[in-house]
Amino acid sequence: MARKIPVKLVMKYRDQGLSRNMIAKTQKVGKSSVSEVFKRAEELQLCYQDIESLTDIEAYRRFFPERYQSEILYDAPNYDDIHKELQRVGVTLKILWQEYVDRCRTKESIAVGYSKFCNDYQKHIAKYRLTNHLTHKPGVTVQVDWGGSTMQLVDLNTGEVIPVYLFVGTLPYSQYTYVEATLDMKSHTWLKCHVNLFEFLGGTPIRLVCDNLKVGVVSHPKEGDIVLNAHYEALANHYVMAIMPAQVRKPKQKAAVEGAVGKIATALIASLRHETFSSFALLKEAIREKLLIYNARPFQKREGSRQLVFEETERDKLRPLPSVPYEIADWVYGRKVKYDCHVTFQKNNYSCPYQYLKKTVDLKVTSHLVEIFYQHERIATHKRFPVYQEYAFSTLPEHLPDQFNQPEWNDQRLLRWAEKIGPFTCKVITRIFESVQIKEQGYQSALSVLNLSKKYSDNHLNKACQIALERVHSPRYRQLNAILTNPVNKSLFNSMELEAPVTRMGYVRGSDYYGGKQHD
Repeated sequence: MARKIPVKLVMKYRDQGLSRNMIAKTQKVGKSSVSEVFKRAEELQLCYQDIESLTDIEAYRRFFPERYQSEILYDAPNYDDIHKELQRVGVTLKILWQEYVDRCRTKESIAVGYSKFCNDYQKHIAKYRLTNHLTHKPGVTVQVDWGGSTMQLVDLNTGEVIPVYLFVGTLPYSQYTYVEATLDMKSHTWLKCHVNLFEFLGGTPIRLVCDNLKVGVVSHPKEGDIVLNAHYEALANHYVMAIMPAQVRKPKQKAAVEGAVGKIATALIASLRHETFSSFALLKEAIREKLLIYNARPFQKREGSRQLVFEETERDKLRPLPSVPYEIADWVYGRKVKYDCHVTFQKNNYSCPYQYLKKTVDLKVTSHLVEIFYQHERIATHKRFPVYQEYAFSTLPEHLPDQFNQPEWNDQRLLRWAEKIGPFTCKVITRIFESVQIKEQGYQSALSVLNLSKKYSDNHLNKACQIALERVHSPRYRQLNAILTNPVNKSLFNSMELEAPVTRMGYVRGSDYYGGKQHD
């Protein structure tokens, strides 16, 4: 509402001899308004004693009767309806005021001005303790941050105290809040918390407001484009969401989440301060229970609770989740496809189509999948082996060559090479092929063993195979190389070199080789 001139107040100080400027400064009244009162007092020949017994409204009406009458004729807006309309996406007070003015013109009534319209709305929501939704609309924004305070785990055996961090996400409209305990604040943890937040909400908003954390934002210049962490940008693309970091040094842009962090610190951390947790799972369960209570607790200055407002007003405004949740992916570049048509990742092997033999490929790795790319095109997908599993093979039959398209190496050729080195080497290669499901899976392991003959003599390699077979059923390169490089075995190999006849000084080709008798 436009502020009425405080006629009695101005007249009182006028009567005490204060100037117009002094009254305007000390009583925070516009200088022009003070001048109007002075002018009307002279015109009406009135002093303060003439209006001292009147109320403020009566004094105002005495000085400005025509203005008072026009204010009575205003067609008052319905601020309850305006408050409801403001909850719709894209609706602003400016739009609602213009619609109100159009209705007044149709009814030939007088509309209040835009400033009075806004001021009266602010008074309305303050009077009835309503939440001001000028900024926040249901289902539009979620705000995220790390909690400032931490909790802790205690190792009962050593007494070590392990800090526990809190990820907080809140919908500023309903103030519905999600909290997750974590053991670190690394990028992967940050992203996983977002995925869990969206699953908790059962949908996604349009915008996500975060702080300028290094795990999410690379740079946020005053001018120019914001640069997000590549993983964070991928998450936004997966959920079709706009990530909008709060402006640097302007925490008020994240007021809801900053407030939620403080409230959560009181509601959760303080309520659990007398409990000691030695299990991370038990701590997370305790937080979940306290969070349910926090969201269900009635508001102090508003009807309902966070849970109730979310269920009744905001849940349906969220967009449906994608069919699959976002998975955090790491890229591994420059892996070569080996002779067995596999690439290795964390000591496990994944097959590629044989056409890419010896090619350099890239791996996109998530918690569940290993995807293989060649020149930005995906050529294979495998389920990822668990981190505790090693030396396993994931092989698709269609990736291996058929009998008309053999790779450069095959098992028979490798066995013939092993026979030339010695019987124990041949036994090692045989057992390598016996230990795999399909022969192609043994190519790389066999080649790694046989290639040791390029660095060491056949006698040395064959002796190393003999020693290894006494210890391991199916030796591999790792065991053989350890034997060959172990200084303890140096004297043994040197004595073998002295005892062995010199038979490999060169090759003498007979006449048969140069055109004589040929052998099949």
